[in-house]
Amino acid sequence: MRAAALLLCAGRGERLAGRDDKALVTLGGRALFTWSLEALQRCPAVEAIVVVGETARLRPAAAAAGLGEGHIIAWVAGGRERQDSVARGLEALPREYDLVAVHDCARALVTPEVIGRVLADAAAHGAAIAALPLEDTLKLGSLGVIERTVPRAGLWRAQTPQAFRRELLERAHATAGAIATDDAALVEATGQRVHLTEGDPMNFKITRPRDLDLAEAWLASRRAEA
Repeated sequence: MRAAALLLCAGRGERLAGRDDKALVTLGGRALFTWSLEALQRCPAVEAIVVVGETARLRPAAAAAGLGEGHIIAWVAGGRERQDSVARGLEALPREYDLVAVHDCARALVTPEVIGRVLADAAAHGAAIAALPLEDTLKLGSLGVIERTVPRAGLWRAQTPQAFRRELLERAHATAGAIATDDAALVEATGQRVHLTEGDPMNFKITRPRDLDLAEAWLASRRAEA
């Protein structure tokens, strides 16, 4: 199977210092989205990349970060909802790519290894997502008071990338009856089982300023070790 990736960069960042261009927030001296773009470019399994977002600003930012056009076959505008952005990315992807990974650029510290594992499991099982089992005790609360403790057994924290055989992803989007927070939920709704692939604790979503600070600290520690 030939694998491609859709890198979603159209999300808004109101919770990240009031920004509406999360993909272009500075992380480690360069635009946030360029870190996950570089990881996709370095993953041997990924043959093609479609970047979805504001092309006029993303493309120069990638060049400024020293990233070439390697594997990038299209830059397309994002849609109003996440599902719209994925649909536009799929439309720009040539038919010869029959395995598709979808990654949110807010998970900037993703590694080529995680991407490769998810794609391998999607090729074997039809659909797979990076995920981590929950380790914390869970409480259901209301009005600042604990209602009950929720058993954590069998619960996982979903990450991206999420990868699918193309026909499964396209069918899921074509039959979607509601807005979903990730593609796995749409694929699950069709009856397709989705494999859980070992993710990475550092593959967290950068949503708030404290997340950005943590990512900065992680990158600084890696530079110190180099």
